[in-house]
Amino acid sequence: MFDLITEYLQSINPVLAAFYATVFTWLLTALGASFVFLFKTMSRVVLDGMLGFTGGVMVAASYWSLLAPAIEMSEGEGFVKVMPSVVGFLLGALFLFALDKVLPHVHINFKETEGVKSPWQRTTLLVLAITLHNIPEGLAVGVLFGGVAAGIPEASIAGAAILAIGIGLQNFPEGIAVAMPLRRMGMSRRKSFMYGQASALVEPVAGVLGALAVAFFTPVLPYALAFAAGAMIFVVVEEVIPETQQDKNTDIATLGFIGGFVVMMTLDVALG
Repeated sequence: MFDLITEYLQSINPVLAAFYATVFTWLLTALGASFVFLFKTMSRVVLDGMLGFTGGVMVAASYWSLLAPAIEMSEGEGFVKVMPSVVGFLLGALFLFALDKVLPHVHINFKETEGVKSPWQRTTLLVLAITLHNIPEGLAVGVLFGGVAAGIPEASIAGAAILAIGIGLQNFPEGIAVAMPLRRMGMSRRKSFMYGQASALVEPVAGVLGALAVAFFTPVLPYALAFAAGAMIFVVVEEVIPETQQDKNTDIATLGFIGGFVVMMTLDVALG
């Protein structure tokens, strides 16, 4: 099945392939959000375990799918070879740090509002918070497909497809994490679903922009891969992990994190 997917993606324009791959990650978010049609609430234990899984996938993807290829394709030796990844990683983290301080948003627990003061409803602020997560994820998939378009040997369709699958797997609980709190607040099932899936609509946009940028300016690829990794790590440390520590389910969240890390590592090493 995986071979059929990669063969098809190889047969089309890599930028279009990036669009299809990020649409897939959005669909997994929508699938998670659709759980509001089946349940009104979800156990906090389950949610924390799912969020832990999300964090594990993101950390594993940041290294095996992004940082390792970025370092491998950089020229030079020693400090010279690692510098593009260092610069890109720092820029990615600082970019998300700036957005986190400027863009108004609220966390899943609805207890903390961050960014500039805004009259927007808390439901909108929650969607914006998850949208922040999805920008680097879409970008990560896009830049890998852009590297394929540019003919970079270290960038492969298989690697990009694996990353898309991993991002999709962790988007599923994110869709639940947005839609369920809204449903619990009394919002209709339909609106809760619409808000939940909308949080990932930015991924196809970021994916296509990332693919186009790398395809037309090849030297930026190591920086772009590390940029996406830095942004994803920032999200995990700043929001995903702290969110799982709000209740008494820290052990479940930790095991979920380990499980997500192992799944993504296995996918990348076994299929990449």
